[in-house]
Amino acid sequence: MLGFGRYFSVDVIMRESIVTVFFKAYPWQAAMTLLALLLAGAAEGIGVSTLLPLLDTAIGGTAAHANPLQQAIDGMLARLGLKPHIGLLLAILVAGLSLKNLLLLVARRQAGYLAAQVATDLRRDLLRAVMRSRWQYFIHQPAGRLGNTLVSEASRAASAFIEGTAAVALFIQAMVYATLAIMLSWQASLAGLGAAVLVLGISHGLVRMAHRAGQAQTRLMRSLAVRLTDTLQSVKALKAMAREQHAGMLLDADTHRLNRALQREALSGAALGAATESLSAAVIALGMYLALSRFGMPLTTVMVLMMALGRMLTQFRRVQQQYQRVAVGESAFRSIRHSIRVAQQARENLPGGAEPLLERSIRLQTVQFAYDTRKVLDGVSLEIPAYRLTTLTGSSGAGKTTVVDLVTGLLQPQAGSVLVDELPLDAIDLAAWRRRIGYVPQDTRLLHDSILHNVTLGDETLSEADAWRALRDAGAHDFVAALPDGIHSQAGEGGARLSGGQRQRILIARALVHRPALLILDEATSALDPASEAAICRTLADLRGGLTLLAISHRSALIEAADRVYRLEDGRAHLVARARPPIEVVG
Repeated sequence: MLGFGRYFSVDVIMRESIVTVFFKAYPWQAAMTLLALLLAGAAEGIGVSTLLPLLDTAIGGTAAHANPLQQAIDGMLARLGLKPHIGLLLAILVAGLSLKNLLLLVARRQAGYLAAQVATDLRRDLLRAVMRSRWQYFIHQPAGRLGNTLVSEASRAASAFIEGTAAVALFIQAMVYATLAIMLSWQASLAGLGAAVLVLGISHGLVRMAHRAGQAQTRLMRSLAVRLTDTLQSVKALKAMAREQHAGMLLDADTHRLNRALQREALSGAALGAATESLSAAVIALGMYLALSRFGMPLTTVMVLMMALGRMLTQFRRVQQQYQRVAVGESAFRSIRHSIRVAQQARENLPGGAEPLLERSIRLQTVQFAYDTRKVLDGVSLEIPAYRLTTLTGSSGAGKTTVVDLVTGLLQPQAGSVLVDELPLDAIDLAAWRRRIGYVPQDTRLLHDSILHNVTLGDETLSEADAWRALRDAGAHDFVAALPDGIHSQAGEGGARLSGGQRQRILIARALVHRPALLILDEATSALDPASEAAICRTLADLRGGLTLLAISHRSALIEAADRVYRLEDGRAHLVARARPPIEVVG
């Protein structure tokens, strides 16, 4: 499957019903499901149609023989050379209903498989769109919102498809019983259909109530997921200050509002079932009274007619109940499609071009950049020599991280240019350039997984030997080898089983494992004690000559270890002269 985006524009999806969208997106699977449902309805109709001759045969009556349904059944049996009797009619009834259930099983299985594919494709479409988005997109997207969309909304959308398929099955069954009723008495059937429309119209307000409750669920679940994710990321600090109860109160408030939405959904569902069942019973009772007392219809015909009309009304009622469940889940489908559309609109275009080498330098030439109306860089020019350590320093907000984002191509200068070996960044293959970059963030959180997975991130092209080599280069080999399970030891939640300096070295190993040409450290030592920071600086000094290093730091250790230091202030970069002996370039 290639997802929904291949088949529809988002505007079309937002207008059409969820079942229609799914049937168009998966035509063959949906056609098989629909065919099984139609055949199941036909099998049920054939089986149930034997009730009238069965009752007539059982009581020895003949009054109903002029009925079109009775004539059709007698004619079909006569062409097959069969004489109607109780055993044969019961066998047809059981066979028809058994075949119906078998076909429904096939249809429901196919619908279940298709629903799983729906959820998978929605998640895949969202992940692909998000991963291809520009960096600015991520700045405005809470992690909890995307997590809720991937897990909850995709599952609810798939469930809505299953409920919609069930509604289609019930509608087909309702039409089968309507056809049987028309063959018995078209006047009574029209009255029954009119009653069905009346019942459904009266109860439609409850469906709208469920739809509004579903929209509230989607909105509140997303809000709760965002707040919960943010709280868990800060739980250590909150508990250390005994302020976790305040965050808990906010979560309680969101949970309470979500509970109210769930209660409204439950109320609308219960009220819909009670109201439509009562109205259906009244309609059936009135129809039976008129058929027996006013129209003088035979009892056997009336019994089958009322059964057909009753089943028709019941199935229509259940269609509305299923549609109510579809309406609840449909808001999740609209929401995830909206998230996909927003991510697609923020897609990053990665230009192709020359293969980047980084043998001489990276240069920023009179670069200007502003966030909205706040100018950060105003004509910045600086040079990052290859195979040396360059450190950027300056006050918070001076533009250090912005320079790094420009070097990686996550941001584009609004004026001026970024050059790699004198080639403009927009003239080289940006994806290839980023593959040559190793990045060590300020945040030292690790994945709750093994050291090996934290280093390789599951990249199948990287072996355990590659991970050990990177750990050795990062100065982490000895302490990892001393762990109980070595490289297969678990880091713990966020890396809690390791010290800050050890986590930092694991992150450096992650940045080095794919042999980058440029290693970027974004305040990588800011949270370390002086001894750990000094050890990291010695590691970086050992790496000089084998690759280019660019560090952001306001700490003296990385400034003193640098070959070149730039201080950023007032939108400009000021070179702090350094004199160091020549570096032997490795390789």
